[in-house]
Amino acid sequence: MKIGILSYHFPPEPAFIPGSLAEELAARGHEVRVLTGFPDYPGGQVYPGWRQRWRYETRSERLTVRRVPRYSAGDGSGRARMTSYLSFAGSASLVARRFFAGVDVLYVFQLPATSFAAAGVLRLLGRVPTVLHVQDLWPEEAAGGDARWAARLGSATSRVFRAADRIAVVAPSMRDLAVAAGADPAKVSVVLNWTDERIFQPARPSPAARRLVRRDDRCVVMHAGTMGARHGLETAVRAAAALDRTMDLVLVGSGADERRVRGLAAELRADNVRFVQRRSPVDMPDLYAAADYQLVMLRDLPELRGTVPGKLQAALSCAAPVVASAGGDTAELVERARAGLSCPPEDWASLADRFWLAATIPPPARTEMGRRGREAYLREMSQFAGVDRIERMLHDVARPGVVG
Repeated sequence: MKIGILSYHFPPEPAFIPGSLAEELAARGHEVRVLTGFPDYPGGQVYPGWRQRWRYETRSERLTVRRVPRYSAGDGSGRARMTSYLSFAGSASLVARRFFAGVDVLYVFQLPATSFAAAGVLRLLGRVPTVLHVQDLWPEEAAGGDARWAARLGSATSRVFRAADRIAVVAPSMRDLAVAAGADPAKVSVVLNWTDERIFQPARPSPAARRLVRRDDRCVVMHAGTMGARHGLETAVRAAAALDRTMDLVLVGSGADERRVRGLAAELRADNVRFVQRRSPVDMPDLYAAADYQLVMLRDLPELRGTVPGKLQAALSCAAPVVASAGGDTAELVERARAGLSCPPEDWASLADRFWLAATIPPPARTEMGRRGREAYLREMSQFAGVDRIERMLHDVARPGVVG
């Protein structure tokens, strides 16, 4: 097939879903054309060594990437983000008809940031069959709390949903949200995201990782990644503080809530809560292996019940057992795979109970949890499984005459 891909983010940004999909589809013999912007995420400034310009393409065998200018949302404000979304929509629309000429099917990596561009490109291309891969359905957050712009984003998203031939959602509960936003239920399928499997594989801990993560033989639960408003890490600190002689909580990373979380740990005198500075993704499997469990936290918010955070796939791919303080699909996936323990979100007493139970489980049983989790990942969430499902959806809707 000749496949067009429209994505707001693309490598070298941390956007391995559209990046790995494009590479794998090209490796399977398809001709792939990607339309995206210049890299500026997450800092909001174009990466060093890059310069925005109109005529910029890179080509490899069967894969062409065309980048168009967009406003870089440096301060991250709602107004700046909306300006970036609209500028990308305008730039993409100017080049889409020529760049995507002759494609058999269009794949859209669907974030709120892509909604305006997708609506414009689909209008220009006419009846090019389209598959949406929906990652997020909350325009309010994308619009920075601006109700007027959130409504416009929601309207654009609904138009794109109604125009799409097939829609992939990244969690079972998101299916209902997509239908409520205008999608035809018969067109919606679940395709769980995968992780960067070049990095996240089972590993043996190095001596350096053990020294960084462990102080003694006590059970170590690690949270790796952003400390943000969605995670509610204060709940984990309170739970760990109640078990100061039983387990250690190690928080690796940074984020907007880091100061608040550190302050609570100091206030509670939680000596078993330790902070490690952000590490490169390539270092994380080593640190995962040095800990006993990976912690997945989500707050009790309606929009998060249909979300599966990427750190769950990373942990399962590394055969790391999981403690999940979350509701909805995240907890259900952990329990169904028997890959760890779960409890309701934002309930520190329940999480303390899970921490205590985790510490009492013998190491061989923890290893078995990790093994089951990796098997579930390979079966349901791996790159091979995900690309297979998306490739079938693309074949199903491609223009007549395309060989499946």
